[in-house]
Parts: sequence; structure tokens; C-alpha cells
Amino acid sequence: MRPGVQDGSEPSAGDAIARARDPITARATPALQALPRGATIGPMEHPFAPGPRNAITDVAGLSVGQARDETLKSGVSVVLGDAPMVAGVHVMGGAPGTRDCDLLAPENTVQAVDALVLSGGSAFGLSAADGVMAALRERGRGFAVGDVRVPIVPAAILFDLAAGGDHGWTESPYPDLGRRAVESAGPDVELGSVGAGTGAVAGKIKGGIGSASAVLPDGTTVGALVAANPVGSVVHPDTGQFWAAAFEQGDEFGARGLPPAPGGMDLPSLVKGANTTIAVVATDARLDKAQATRLAMVAHDGMARAILPSHTPFDGDLVFAAATGLRDAPDAAGLLTLGHAAALCLSRAIARAVYHARSAPGDTVPSWFDRYG
Repeated sequence: MRPGVQDGSEPSAGDAIARARDPITARATPALQALPRGATIGPMEHPFAPGPRNAITDVAGLSVGQARDETLKSGVSVVLGDAPMVAGVHVMGGAPGTRDCDLLAPENTVQAVDALVLSGGSAFGLSAADGVMAALRERGRGFAVGDVRVPIVPAAILFDLAAGGDHGWTESPYPDLGRRAVESAGPDVELGSVGAGTGAVAGKIKGGIGSASAVLPDGTTVGALVAANPVGSVVHPDTGQFWAAAFEQGDEFGARGLPPAPGGMDLPSLVKGANTTIAVVATDARLDKAQATRLAMVAHDGMARAILPSHTPFDGDLVFAAATGLRDAPDAAGLLTLGHAAALCLSRAIARAVYHARSAPGDTVPSWFDRYG
């Protein structure tokens, strides 16, 4: 029985909200008329509390390393597995930049990766994986080919060449940034204008690095790490409230409440390939490559909820998914829940990336804090 519909009782505000969200009863009655004057519909509750760090490193078996060059206004973020991780990827943007992503396809031979790289620098940033590979090879990591170890390090990049940095170098700085990121890896994840998010821009304000986590009722942990650099907006342009506000946990991105309904698009000047949001979602559940690929696909829902518009021809939007396999494999219902939680984590991580970004000399756009804080 739907509340307040068949039992003859006077509908409460909660009943009206439930009916307003129900496409069947909403057609029958103007449910919102039952709301008390001035009442609002607040964020919907969800049962996935963050882990202790509220970061992707709440997933057992993972660490994160980051390095940045403040003169270059660019950097690298690396997700490392304590052991090789099963991984998948899904690309939905129209202008991606990637390395070694084909090997993640479920039908291909390699079954696990050693690290996943998010880098600034546009196509130049793909060489960050060289530094990551070199550092991991020195540690004896990698796919065995005879007596040689080949670290498996897929990478994705974002465009930050217009962020105001000095690009007068003759030798790419990105391999060194990749190595430094590996060397700095640990459980703590700095947010904002760091790593691959150092020069990121989100619409008309600074983007950055964000992370979030969620613990499912069965104890499985999900987390996300994102470098948010979209052409679309992460906030309402007039109020600074985040499109992802319905999914906020506590005050993790300011507790500013739900934004007004979106109107027309408030976009910067458009240049193909000049933006991109790249992310890693991860879990401690045991997944195969096909399931990891599905997790990456579903996690894109979180991007679409947090960025308006997303997945444009001007973005290279991409999500990696990784599984450390330290907990049992989910059944079909568990995989559904895992994907839902991953999407929510990614929405929250995108908002946190922008919320924690801070201005630096030479920036071309203000930070969220400068404009709305």
C-alpha cells in the first residue's frame, strides 16, 4: 500500500513527498499541494556511510600517490595496488586520451594491473606512466615475460595546458612526476589542487582532485578518486550549490543544500579536447574483468549527476574500475548495489574536488572558495 493513498488517512508531508516521487500516483493527484507551506524536499537518505578516511584508500589493498609541479601547473595521481588488481575501463567522453586501455577488455590476456595513472598534461601526460613503470619495475612488480617483469600501468590524461603554467620545457617532466607519485604513495589522499588536478578547471572555476568512499551493509568498501576538469558545471552558477548535494555525507563539501533547478547551460568557450573528467572507482570485492568493466560503466552515472552537462564531445570522460579481491565476490544483486554505491561515491568525489581547490598565482579562473566560500 502506498502511504496515504488507500488507507483513508490524511496524507502527511512525508506521504506527499513519497507520492511526488512515484510516477503513478503523481499522475493522479497534485501531491505537492499536501506539503506544509514553506516545506522543501531535502536530500534523500542513503545507507552507505563513508569509511574512516572518506577516500579511495579505505578500500583495503590500495594506496594513492600524487606529485605536482606548481610552475607547470600540472601533476600526476597514481592508484597503486599492494598486489595486482583486476581492472576495467569505460570511456564516454568524445575526446579521450589513454594508454594501455585496450588490454583491460575482458577478452584480452592480461588479467590484472599494477597501477592506474591519472595525469595532467594532455597527450604529454601519458608519459607519466613511463615513470610509474620504472619505479614499479625496481620493486619487482609486473607481468612476467620470461625473466622480465613488465608493470601493467594503464593511464588517462586531462587537458590543463591553458591553466597558466610554464610549458617551455624541452624534456617531458611527466615521467619524473609519475615516479615521484609512486614514491609518495600512502593511505592519505590530499584533495583539491594537487596531483592530476593541479591545473584542472571545472566549467568557470577551478577543478581538482576529489575522493570519497562508502561502506556497504555487508562490509564491502567502495571508493572513488577523480580528477575533475569538465567543460560542464559542478555547481549552480548563481548560488555555488553543488549538483551532487543530494548525495552529500555530512558537510564533506560545505553542506550548502540543494541547488535550484538548473536553467540554461553556463559554459566557458568550447575547444574540443580541452576538458575531461577522469576517475578510478575501486572495491575490495572480488570481481572478474567483465564485472570490473560493468562497474566502470555504471559509475559514469555519478559523473552525470554531478556535472551538467557531462560526456560532451569536448570532454574525454573516462572511469577505471579496480578490484583488490580481498572480500568475497558479489552475487548479481550485490553487483547492482556495488555499482550504485560507486556512482554515488564518484558524484561526491567530484564535488569534493571543486570544494577543496584553492587559487594559486597565475591561475586563469577563480576557485569555488574565492567565488562562493
